[in-house]
Amino acid sequence: MIEAAARQALEELLGDRVEFEASLARHTSLRIGGPADALVTPADRDELAAVVRLCHAERLPTTILGAGFNVLVREGGIRGIVLRLKKLRVIERASEDSISVEAGASHATITRYCVEHGLTGLEFGAGIPGTLGGWLAMNAGIGTREMKDVVVEIESLDAAGRAFETTRRSEIDFRYRSLHSLLPGSILTRARLAVAVSERDKVQSEIDRLLAHRQETQPIDIPSCGSVFRNPADDFAGRLIEAAGLKGLRVGGAEISTVHANFIVNRGDARADDVLDLIDKARHAVRSSSGIELEPEVKILGEEGNRA
Repeated sequence: MIEAAARQALEELLGDRVEFEASLARHTSLRIGGPADALVTPADRDELAAVVRLCHAERLPTTILGAGFNVLVREGGIRGIVLRLKKLRVIERASEDSISVEAGASHATITRYCVEHGLTGLEFGAGIPGTLGGWLAMNAGIGTREMKDVVVEIESLDAAGRAFETTRRSEIDFRYRSLHSLLPGSILTRARLAVAVSERDKVQSEIDRLLAHRQETQPIDIPSCGSVFRNPADDFAGRLIEAAGLKGLRVGGAEISTVHANFIVNRGDARADDVLDLIDKARHAVRSSSGIELEPEVKILGEEGNRA
């Protein structure tokens, strides 16, 4: 729980941009999750820094939640402050061959900007769910291109909220679906991404192609968290789960997608425990059938059980 003095300070700083005991099911792509003690949506980078300074002074734990993809929030919810960066979505030209993008910008916003300005290099993000901050943290991408291939530099806010720091690409350790080298507790706020001048029609055509492929191969019309497991070396998690006979398996309101077996979807009344049960069943079945240990890509957040 948040003490009365800290609660008042948050209200004075943020006004209606703080919501107490906020259901996170409304803010995750799976539509699952208990409440946050406080859900905060800073108006800009300066307000974000002020919030982080307050949390640091009051010793309030903070959790970053982008667009709510690639996360599963347990029914007990998340203690402390949940920070949503969705208002940090400014995109601007940084140089002839790069753009500056704030962490809350979505794939649709970024790719639309690139089409409008005739810029190529970021089409691979078309249809990848979430926001730039999540893409960076996960080194998101497709088979031929990832964020590591386009990042020029990253800006982050230190854990105390006192300074924005810039880290060059050469200092960043991108790995498969993860990012290392930034200081613990720092918050990704902005990145400069490499682009090149192109024709608008060519950029749009490639985006359309990638969106059509996702429409055909992924369950994008029903709530899911995105890919549940990381692909093991030289194989695909979806193929392994399907080969183990689990495609379409249901637990409660959760289902291993019949479109793509590396997706778990919410059929309407799924709970976090249903999803966690399916994750365990998939890992066990794949281990038994192939000897491969699947590693979750989805981030599991929050406490077990329902809040009293």
